Amino acid sequence: MTSPKTGPENVVEVELGGRRVTVPKGGLYDRYRMDTDLDEVARDPRVPGVDFFRALPKSEVQSAIGPTRTPNFYYSMSKAQITYLAPTRALRSRLPGELDPLQIAPGVGLFSVVFFRYDVCDIDFYTEATVGIAVRPARHGALGGTADFLAALSNDAMHAYVLSLPVNTEIAQVRGHDGYGFPKWVTPIDVEIDDHRTVAGVANDDGGVDIALDVATPRQKRVPSGTRVSTLTSYTQLGGGWNATLSQTNTLAVGSKLLPRDARLELGSGRLADDVRSLKPIRPLRFEVFTKCQNALHIPVPVSFPTK
Repeated sequence: MTSPKTGPENVVEVELGGRRVTVPKGGLYDRYRMDTDLDEVARDPRVPGVDFFRALPKSEVQSAIGPTRTPNFYYSMSKAQITYLAPTRALRSRLPGELDPLQIAPGVGLFSVVFFRYDVCDIDFYTEATVGIAVRPARHGALGGTADFLAALSNDAMHAYVLSLPVNTEIAQVRGHDGYGFPKWVTPIDVEIDDHRTVAGVANDDGGVDIALDVATPRQKRVPSGTRVSTLTSYTQLGGGWNATLSQTNTLAVGSKLLPRDARLELGSGRLADDVRSLKPIRPLRFEVFTKCQNALHIPVPVSFPTK
């Protein structure tokens, strides 16, 4: 798999939230500005179908980057995720005071490192990586973190606070940082995922390795569209207040390993590597690869937290 060419002759400049960014000439964003024709997308051989998106009509909204249409659709993508056990003390040290780490056992919580490859989406091809801490829901009950964890597992619905989220295109950085409040910056990111191998790497400011992964892909199981849709709610600070961003993933092919021994993340030097080290990982709990999936990313909405 290779990324599309983005030389000067293949890009155009567009305005986004008062900033000028380049996008692929003739790409989905250049042609449709987030109001993508689903029938056109369905003709792309890389897209496994659009039924998931037809059930999620877009709406015009005002956002931190001006008027836009939401959700943002990812029609063909893949991702690899390593979920780690970590001491809640280390996790809490990296969280704002309003948030609490999700506990799966006394003193033990979770964080994840995820690599994404978006082959077809409303803002065109890009890659991304993240380090995020699993947290308790904003309006959680009084039964405690373990109850929240069991509820999240049964509903396939997690909540997270993102420490770092680099991308490899300008438009993804501006939309994610200015429009959603995520800690995004632009850097080279390579993500290659197929049925046999999962290879990913993020460059640091000097062009060296920040983090990297090279491992066999777990055996994939095909999933009918719409039968396994998970949600992730991410909390960010935007415009002086807290916001929640909902992400819905339609799984189409997935494989995983519990307590994996071979999913070893290479830690170099950089912001992602520093984040992972600061969380003092105990060991990987699960390695999961989605060779085929789709996603709908909704616009952030204000959220309040109980007074501690």
